[in-house]
Amino acid sequence: MIKILGTTTAALLLAAGLVPGTAAAKPSATAAVGGCAVAIGSVTAGGDHREQGAFAGAPPTAPASRILGKAVYPDGAVRISSSMSRGDDGISIAFVSGYSVLGDALYFAQYSTGDDGVIDGGVKRIGGGWGTFVFLDETAYYDKVLRHNTYGLRNDGTLFRWTLDSNGVWRSKVSAPGFASVKSMALISSTKTYDTFLANTRGGALYTIHIPTTAPMKPIVKQVRTKTWQGFETLLAQQCGQYGTVLLGIDRDTHAGYLYALGHATGATTVIQSFGKVPASFTDPVYFHYTDGNATWKPPFGE
Repeated sequence: MIKILGTTTAALLLAAGLVPGTAAAKPSATAAVGGCAVAIGSVTAGGDHREQGAFAGAPPTAPASRILGKAVYPDGAVRISSSMSRGDDGISIAFVSGYSVLGDALYFAQYSTGDDGVIDGGVKRIGGGWGTFVFLDETAYYDKVLRHNTYGLRNDGTLFRWTLDSNGVWRSKVSAPGFASVKSMALISSTKTYDTFLANTRGGALYTIHIPTTAPMKPIVKQVRTKTWQGFETLLAQQCGQYGTVLLGIDRDTHAGYLYALGHATGATTVIQSFGKVPASFTDPVYFHYTDGNATWKPPFGE
């Protein structure tokens, strides 16, 4: 059992992107400039949080990135990160929260920051035993009550899910084997009854992993493409329209990012449109997706 120290129900709602708020007084790096966008987050080698946007278009565009929070973590310590909630007070203060793995341990970051990037708050250790995990993310859906889950992929191909209660305690751990070939995963749907991830494999295939919220955990895997997707070490996705998804694939070998639009995920018949290379260099060691702490984006529903 893992408990988030000092985390209230309100803080969990913020972390899940479900606390209403106002729009920022001035646009951040992820503010829309036309077309759908992916809100890109990263951890720099110096332990900062960076934010950037990539926008669908012909060609795609990417405004300059900026440092959102300075020295959030020790230099070079973060191995993997979940999505991070990013909200604001409508004037000048941003609020960030989410999970990351440093070495063998899971940590929860929760802080506020201004234009200078200096943070008020910090990072708390949650628990150990995470040295073999290669992927981490969290999902949430609100329908009268909050459904809040976290997922972790271990390097032996076992996919785990935990359910977080209103006190921030991780409960009801369930798992399913069979995902050793997965290279990266991105959340594309979160509803009352299931979560769905898009995943690429080392062999180049692209799949959806549909995970009902029931126990025992029984993922349903559908092939979307058979080849050419092996080059991406990171996939980031964000809602676009009612049923669509904007997808960013990051090739860490070339530090390049490529942007795609996916229609409603229906297996091999899923429509995928390529927008091409994003005009930005992706050189940070860890990348993740910023979710909306102001609850102004729709929950993902790409499947």
